[in-house]
Amino acid sequence: MEITSFYPVLMVDDVSAAARFYREELGFDTTFEADWYVSLRFDGGELAILDRTHETIPEGFRAPVTGLLLNVEVPDAAAEHARLVGERGLIERLALRDEDFGQRHFIVEAPGGVLIDVIEPIEPSAEFTAAYA
Repeated sequence: MEITSFYPVLMVDDVSAAARFYREELGFDTTFEADWYVSLRFDGGELAILDRTHETIPEGFRAPVTGLLLNVEVPDAAAEHARLVGERGLIERLALRDEDFGQRHFIVEAPGGVLIDVIEPIEPSAEFTAAYA
């Protein structure tokens, strides 16, 4: 298989609200927009938002998103925490903290039941250093 692109498509109830979140809070640009589908891009990645009730989704698979965590790597997690939680008032689901496995991160809630894990890679503890390839 020759893959030319790979990106997640989030099936949500409110396409407009979800797309607005990814544009305004995370800096995505719109590359295509309809009332039922929005394609977003930033330098290094893509994301699409789809109305979960759209006819292109097979019956039985139109349930709301659950259990989805999207990782977003940034150069300064503390600065993004101050902006997204402190200034913008996003719902924080995990407070900013350092992890022994090599991350400074926090988690906020996005529209549509998606969690956004904002991550700054940091030096792992000696215990986890050997786990990295």
